[in-house]
Amino acid sequence: MLADLVAGALHDASDRRAGRGLAEVEAAALAREPAIDALVSLAPADRVKIIAEVKRSSPSRGALAEIPDPAALASSYERGGASAISVLTEQRKFGGSLADLEAVRNAVRLPVLRKDFIADPYQVFEARAAGADLVLLIVAALDQDDLQGLFTLTRELGMTALVETHSADELSRALDIGAGLVGVNARDLSTFELDQELFGRLAGHIPSGVIRVAESAVKSAADVAHYREAGADVVLVGEALVTGDPVRTLAEFLAV
Repeated sequence: MLADLVAGALHDASDRRAGRGLAEVEAAALAREPAIDALVSLAPADRVKIIAEVKRSSPSRGALAEIPDPAALASSYERGGASAISVLTEQRKFGGSLADLEAVRNAVRLPVLRKDFIADPYQVFEARAAGADLVLLIVAALDQDDLQGLFTLTRELGMTALVETHSADELSRALDIGAGLVGVNARDLSTFELDQELFGRLAGHIPSGVIRVAESAVKSAADVAHYREAGADVVLVGEALVTGDPVRTLAEFLAV
């Protein structure tokens, strides 16, 4: 599944590049105002922080919410106390787009994450050109040279990489490139199976000074509390927010 998602994302990026070349996108990226420092916004605090996600659908759950106005949803997340906004820009399985990200960027003052299957520098430049402050880099989707190269480019553009892991080996690879924001995804992107205990098993291996993000398997405040007790500084939440009252749900999650 992960290989198919990456291949589809690269194919779609190639189609976009045919209409808007790398030089044009790079110029647009460099012309943007400086990115918001997400490491400051997501720094550990007395209470858990939430990255709230704009997510219409997923391969594992199918359609979740229509979200006709991503900007309005993101604004509700900001009012509800989220520390950053994640926007799915993958179209084939998640129903997202870069236009969603641009709309969200124009609506909120929070850091905005481009969540996609990024494997080419063009996608990183696109992210910055659209106003992203963070990009997702999935260790399982990249060899180490590509991971390092995309991570370095992300930093050179003033953005932050959320480096996503799903095993001790992947965590080691993330730390080797100097990641300061590390995610542990409870969902195996090859099988889409969930293991909510994975974060707890890996969190102790994430050194002090690296922000720890728990991803997936969050349906209730109890799930947020579970991750917080296991050492999460930040929890990324999508489905539970788009399928309910986002402000009320955020209040419940932030109260743990």
